[in-house]
Amino acid sequence: MKEECLICKAPLEYLETDELMECAICHKKENSKTRCVKGHYVCNDCHTRGMDTIVGLCLAETSKNPIEIIQKMMQLPFCHMHGPEHHVMVGAALLTAYKNAGGEIDLPAALTEMMNRGKSVPGGACGFWGACGAGISSGMYVSIISKSTPLANEPFALSHQMTAKSLGEIGNIGGPRCCKRDSYLSILSAIDFTKEKFGVEMEKPDIVCDYSSKNNQCIGKRCPFFKSPLEL
Repeated sequence: MKEECLICKAPLEYLETDELMECAICHKKENSKTRCVKGHYVCNDCHTRGMDTIVGLCLAETSKNPIEIIQKMMQLPFCHMHGPEHHVMVGAALLTAYKNAGGEIDLPAALTEMMNRGKSVPGGACGFWGACGAGISSGMYVSIISKSTPLANEPFALSHQMTAKSLGEIGNIGGPRCCKRDSYLSILSAIDFTKEKFGVEMEKPDIVCDYSSKNNQCIGKRCPFFKSPLEL
């Protein structure tokens, strides 16, 4: 087994109902369905500690390629194979590439808003909410660039259409979850959607996943980004 629990590396288990758990790092107590088989629980805040470093990365970035940008984030120490950090990273990479491709936004303010919104989506949303946080993050991205609110007309529609498009692609592949795969699917969906609806064209690369060997639940050839060692 590769790394699962951040404390002891043991596999994770998902409970049917919430239980009161104490974070093994900060000792905060809260309800959750997720822990490792040895009983360790790590809260979302501790799991994503250090994630604020992506703001500096994004503000210094010149790429129009959101996949390239998120892959740089994935290499930073705060990012794990799976986790709620991806719920921020997808939207942040898209906002940055959108700005660099000519989109008119206040990027520092947009990144702050993305951080606040994305961090509100907990780990495990993909399985428990029926909506992967990476897909929701792409909808947050569209909501931010279109200035959507609950009372908006077209921006309200567009942000929902974006989330639905990403979740549709994720659902077509099926489970088990992979935060890397779902992030890539959401970003590729957003690249096409942004060009069609906003007239801003970001770069869209071919993707070969480098994380298969680190994912205990990798679905192999069922993943559109998987390449076996013999194919590389």
